[in-house]
Amino acid sequence: MRVVVCPDKFRGSLTAAAAAAAIAAGARRAGADDVVELPLADGGEGTIDALLAAVGGSLREISVTGPLGDPVRAHYAVLRDGTAVVEMARASGLALVAGHNDPLRASTRGTGELIGAAARGGCKRIVVAVGGSATTDGGLAAVEALGWKLPPVEVVVACDVTTRFADAAPVFAPQKGATAAQVKLLSRRLESIAATYRDRLGAEVRDLEHGGAAGGLAGGLAALGARLEPGLDVVGDIVGLDDALERADLVITGEGKLDATSLVGKVVGGVLERADEWDVAHRAVICGEAVADVRTAIESDSTRIYTLLDRAWSPGEAFTQATLLCEEAAIEAVRAMLGRA
Repeated sequence: MRVVVCPDKFRGSLTAAAAAAAIAAGARRAGADDVVELPLADGGEGTIDALLAAVGGSLREISVTGPLGDPVRAHYAVLRDGTAVVEMARASGLALVAGHNDPLRASTRGTGELIGAAARGGCKRIVVAVGGSATTDGGLAAVEALGWKLPPVEVVVACDVTTRFADAAPVFAPQKGATAAQVKLLSRRLESIAATYRDRLGAEVRDLEHGGAAGGLAGGLAALGARLEPGLDVVGDIVGLDDALERADLVITGEGKLDATSLVGKVVGGVLERADEWDVAHRAVICGEAVADVRTAIESDSTRIYTLLDRAWSPGEAFTQATLLCEEAAIEAVRAMLGRA
């Protein structure tokens, strides 16, 4: 019996690797004799941690320009195959401004500096994970930091959204502290930046799918020639997700909160789609909580949902005891599969 364990992080409680380890432990306790752990990410925060846990590698640290201009220490990863992974949240992320963001001034310059450093470090390919940004600068500061050209290596942008470049401000800027008036200003600025990319680089990014990721950073890098791809596809290919699913009897994925966004470009929805493609007979989703209508849409004879809240006395316990509760849910999922087999 092969069980493939491939969750995203449980935000605030477990990394993807920690969640995978807990779920795998439960699967083994329930009698699974072939358990594959593949922690996943969708191109957002946690992508470096998931990839290092899945395939191994090392971290390199440098000082770069933070989102509001102050220097920050940021890491990029070098995987065992020589691929560098840059997580823009570590250089230009919302978490770095501690609730005091300036949405008009926040810049992607540090992400450009990280990409340049990774290239100088001798990598053969660079994956840029663009979730968790503080910025809506259209990637212009990163483009300037790179000298208006990509390094002479393959650059792939792992995107966790499909938003167009021109829509980045109204869709994402309010989450980064922008007022309604600032959103309008940022929208006009993105239009101007798109025109600059067209005039200077011959690249039309305004209506580019995925181009609005990270406040337009994805579009800016695409203007230089980077390839934009769904984040789960990028991560899944690196860790060998399809190879693992090909012979799976049960796949267990999960995340902190299962809601409508989980099914659009995110780990849970992507794993369930791939499980369909590979005709995996049994699927389980372990999550902290699940929105009722999404749970109804997903659950079926072949797919079951297990929430930590159903096993905890309180929401607080679901966070503090997430490791144990994930293990218990996995035991139940494997036993349920054995009962149906």
